[in-house]
Amino acid sequence: MASTDTLRQDRYPTRVSDRPELRERLEPVARGGVSDGPLDQAQLDAFDRDGYLLVPDVFTGVEVAAIRSRLDELAANPTVRADARTITELESDEVRSIFEVHRSDPEFARLSAEPRVADVARQLLGSDVYVHQSRINVKPGFVGKGFWWHSDFETWHAEDGMPGMRCLSASITLTDNYPHNGPLMVVPGSHRTFVTTVGRTPADHYKASLKKQQVGTPDHDSLQELIVGQDREIRQLTGAAGSVVFFDCNLMHASAENQSPFPRSNVFLVYNSVDNAVEEPFAAPTRRPEFVAATEWTPVPRG
Repeated sequence: MASTDTLRQDRYPTRVSDRPELRERLEPVARGGVSDGPLDQAQLDAFDRDGYLLVPDVFTGVEVAAIRSRLDELAANPTVRADARTITELESDEVRSIFEVHRSDPEFARLSAEPRVADVARQLLGSDVYVHQSRINVKPGFVGKGFWWHSDFETWHAEDGMPGMRCLSASITLTDNYPHNGPLMVVPGSHRTFVTTVGRTPADHYKASLKKQQVGTPDHDSLQELIVGQDREIRQLTGAAGSVVFFDCNLMHASAENQSPFPRSNVFLVYNSVDNAVEEPFAAPTRRPEFVAATEWTPVPRG
């Protein structure tokens, strides 16, 4: 069902005009209070203001080593590599991402329900949550490619039918993030602005976009206005393994290619409010596969 459907409200129309727009966000950001979870008021205020929160030392070195070992096992498994849920680099056979790990692997299923992560998601979103998407990301030394600037919500709204901005990502870092190995870059405060994009969504767009996204990415003029015109900065999120970055679904972010010998890997968990379950796509001919965008929204169990 496309965005021309008049039977439901599309609060964030995108990919329906030949001219991009910068629109004001219509919803609150941090919805819970101090009594609702582990974050204190300063952390809640920081997430509300910046659209992200980096929490260091959430996982110990021993825990990180165990998770990374399991990631390496999966990436080296021929059966896993041949699975449709495994995405390789565009110009090499190196594993880029393995999707739906919270369903396919018991260790990552437990990790998705880990209170140190899930409780924060519930607090920030002000409700029970389910996993909209999960994946492990690998950015190998020298050959790991980057991602162009984008808002996840733009894609999740257009192609998955996510109605509102009541969703966030938790990126669990499994390697140290340096300025030179392609860390996450964010534009603090950009989550308050929805940047529409131009161009219709092709059929089976996910097959290309998971390797290199083009449709659904903002144009240069929109980025210029969002960052320079609104007097915003770009921050690189570096730090030690074991940290967790929580960031709002509409935060503008990107990452550069890895030109260093130091690999970068992380577990990426997308938590959506159970009150924000996906509908039909707003701007795509068909919905994406279940392993990319879950349509089953059983709440993550509380620890």
